[in-house]
Amino acid sequence: MAAIEPGAPARPAIAPRPRRPARPQAPFPYLNRELSWLEFNARVLFEARDARNALLERVRFLAIFADNLDEFFQVRIAGLRQQVEAGKVAHAPDGRTAEEQLAAARERVLGLVADHSAIYVSIRRALAAEGIQLVEYSAIPEHHDALRQRFLDEIFPVLTPLAVDPGHPFPYISTLSLSIAVGLRDPDTGERLFARVKVPQILPRLLEVEPSRFVLIDQLIEANLDALFSGMEVEEHHLFRVTRNADLAIEEDEADDLLLAIEEELRRRRFGEAVRLEVERSMPAATRALLLRGLGLDEADCFEVSGMLDLTGLWAIADLDRPDLKPPAWTPVTPPRLIPPDEDEPADVFAAIRAGDVLVHHPYESFGASVERFITQAADDPDVLTIKQTLYRTTGDSPILQSLIRAAERGKQVVVLVEIKARFDEEANIIWARKLERAGAHVVYGLVGLKTHSKTALVVRREGSGLRRYVHIGTGNYNHKTARIYVDLGLLTCRPEIGADVTDLFNVLTGLSRQRVFRRILVAPHSLRSRFLDLVEREVGHVAAGRPGRIVLKLNAIVDVAVIEALYRAAQAGVDIELIVRGACSIQPGLPGISERIRVRSIIGEFLEHSRIWGFENGGDREWYIGSADLMDRNLDRRIEAVAPVEDPDARARLSSIIDVMLADDRRSWQLQPDATWVRTETLLGRAGTVDTFETLKEDALDRGQLAATPHRPGAGAGSLDPRA
Repeated sequence: MAAIEPGAPARPAIAPRPRRPARPQAPFPYLNRELSWLEFNARVLFEARDARNALLERVRFLAIFADNLDEFFQVRIAGLRQQVEAGKVAHAPDGRTAEEQLAAARERVLGLVADHSAIYVSIRRALAAEGIQLVEYSAIPEHHDALRQRFLDEIFPVLTPLAVDPGHPFPYISTLSLSIAVGLRDPDTGERLFARVKVPQILPRLLEVEPSRFVLIDQLIEANLDALFSGMEVEEHHLFRVTRNADLAIEEDEADDLLLAIEEELRRRRFGEAVRLEVERSMPAATRALLLRGLGLDEADCFEVSGMLDLTGLWAIADLDRPDLKPPAWTPVTPPRLIPPDEDEPADVFAAIRAGDVLVHHPYESFGASVERFITQAADDPDVLTIKQTLYRTTGDSPILQSLIRAAERGKQVVVLVEIKARFDEEANIIWARKLERAGAHVVYGLVGLKTHSKTALVVRREGSGLRRYVHIGTGNYNHKTARIYVDLGLLTCRPEIGADVTDLFNVLTGLSRQRVFRRILVAPHSLRSRFLDLVEREVGHVAAGRPGRIVLKLNAIVDVAVIEALYRAAQAGVDIELIVRGACSIQPGLPGISERIRVRSIIGEFLEHSRIWGFENGGDREWYIGSADLMDRNLDRRIEAVAPVEDPDARARLSSIIDVMLADDRRSWQLQPDATWVRTETLLGRAGTVDTFETLKEDALDRGQLAATPHRPGAGAGSLDPRA
């Protein structure tokens, strides 16, 4: 097939250069953020490999890995490419340039993609043994006639083949869509031609030919290309997939209307620059070169895949109704304090909060019976005057949003800050914002230059001759679907100082208040960073005075340079530091004289660990905090975040217990080694793990539910930060 020059000019190639000596920007060890995140995704992939997991759970991890890698290229790799194209020579804290990070990331991704494909082959065999088959089209000739008719009736009318020749420039190819590169020959002239056929995303990827027997729609299209190219000879066909830059670039200070600016940028996102080309290994070099030129990419941006391309299509298999191939279904329990005394009456959440703070732990405890019930009761209670809430990510059928709309329609003052800059949820948030406005709610779209990531709700209620403020501060989004699969915490309280703080925070978010100092909560970008560093330094002071000093942090990511430097200094001063980090971790533990007192672990398993917990020994007078912020520069400096102290003794004891379980886990946990590699705890121990975080916390939730009739007992001990104590 002759190479046809595409109409779109190629951008300058970004070829990896030989690595120059690193020039670290910080005088301490720092693990590269991008490479650390890839190691997190490698831990996700391990769960797909681990035969101890239920089979459809392993399929789910294959799909999660693919989704994660897509976003990594859409955002992180896209950002590095932009730095290179702009000629920026700045170094990351580990000393690498953007070019060097791209080269190192490519090398790691190649290995991960190969593992991904190999694990898929193994899982595909295991599925077949359980009666779930993903078959090749060529292996089911008995179905070809029926599938041909199905193609003509249901698929053919949707397809649009696009030729590439001097009269037809290289077509626009949307991000994450599957396409078929078709090589054709004109039998009359002998001329070789090229066309692209998009696999319709609106149709299911997997077609069921018999119960639990599936064939890929792309293979069906490839087998019937003659219907699309009548009179031509189809010489070759190969599947490929394009990933584009999906990060929004909004000049907020120049936008007259932020909502309109976001909507315009969403339209532009479809046309972001290509950052990755995935191809079947069988694709000839000439065809691959044609695609790379048309997309403005270099060979270093191309990734060969063996077997099935785009394993996000496996979500359909993971969702099959085969409970025998899934983990036992978990039904969240109602928090004991929120169990109604009468089964026919809903719980009085306000009365429960007045009796003492309520700490809820999702998904072990029900989101619907706690947070949703809190907002629902507020919407329906005639004594509630005001509801204020931040929304970062939610769903189209959100009960909380329905309650907010109902409250606004009933004349309550409803104020909702909808963060329309929440990546990949911008469009859904805009739709909800407009529905809220139509109902009469006051809607704010966020602050210029800052994302509002805090998870806060405020209810103002008339009680007697005065008003009382009820507050929810959480670590996770107000999303009832993710609340069943994400591990998060929420604090329901009516403590006056926290209520006053959250009131002031909403005045900052919705008005012109420039308040920077709060009574009890820590707020980014105002006081969160400085207060965290003060708390770390306080532990150093305790150790210097001969008192115990220990820090426990459970986070999604820790990459901020100043925070990491402070933790290194604290460790050198004698403070013991335990880090439980799900994703990117740039701190390097166990280095002699630097980080010997720092231990880092990560837990990957049935639920996604999303909660953020801070624990400080404080010389024996322990303090606990929960909130929305990870220790990343974006959270500390470019987002509105809220972190709250947990002051109720029972709630503190629960946080201590949660941390103890996670530090004892030897089944789902990994530990970061001094050489920057991650090793399974069970491998380090030389035995199979027995303590499973998820199973242990499920049992704890059930036990708490069974003890629901026990009267609330304030004043219980706060527990220890040290599981060995």
